[in-house]
Amino acid sequence: MNSKILTIPNLGPTRGKGFLLIAGPCVVENEKTVMVTAEKLISLAGTLSIPLVFKASYRKANRSRHDSFSGIGDHKALKILGSVSKHFDIPVTTDIHNPEEAEMAAGYVDILQIPAFLCRQTDLLRAAGKTGRWVNIKKGQFLSGSSMRFAADKVAESGNSNIILTERGNMYGYGDIIVDFRNVYEMKKINHPVLVDVTHSLQQPNRESGVSGGKPEMAGIIARAAIATGADGIFMETHPDPSKALSDGENMIPLAKVEDLLKSLIDIRASLP
Repeated sequence: MNSKILTIPNLGPTRGKGFLLIAGPCVVENEKTVMVTAEKLISLAGTLSIPLVFKASYRKANRSRHDSFSGIGDHKALKILGSVSKHFDIPVTTDIHNPEEAEMAAGYVDILQIPAFLCRQTDLLRAAGKTGRWVNIKKGQFLSGSSMRFAADKVAESGNSNIILTERGNMYGYGDIIVDFRNVYEMKKINHPVLVDVTHSLQQPNRESGVSGGKPEMAGIIARAAIATGADGIFMETHPDPSKALSDGENMIPLAKVEDLLKSLIDIRASLP
């Protein structure tokens, strides 16, 4: 598969005027949900002239409970993501969890995402880098923004400079995550595009039920602050009906509310110097 060209607006001639959107459901639940979500996001991105990368996890390896939904099967889910890439001709991303998954996933997607909990795993970062795909490294909830240079260096040492860094908050106590927007500033010093994950940053993990909670109604606040503080784009999870989602339903933005959020971000970006 030929990797799609990924445009990061803030780094080129349109600096200060655009932003990258990575969006989609938490996990591949079925082909219908993926295609419906992708079609809506692509329509919005086209109308609003926003570069879009579609995302969905082909498997959820990080679950609190053993009986939580983890996926429909690796190859089945990856084939659905590959179909999105081919049918709509857009870049697609998914997360990987161990070095052996890098080559497999790279056969279907354009960006390999490194989960926050795994951002210090040297072999995983190197394996992702060696595929030649873009690598999006989520900042661990236990790291400062400046320390992410070491994660980026591990990918770069593989000969791959196509790196994105994504802020997703820091753990505050046992049950909440706080976004420190100083991390956007610090990570931009590393000279890679910086995004902010506006939905996972609102997770409320470690609940007694074993299912993470969230505050999706605050996603707009985090997203607007991200753009205002200079982020090159945002990462968000969205679903046609989060109440019926099989994973992270309490964190995702309803698909019907995405348009208004994106329009507000465009206005903020246009007002920046």
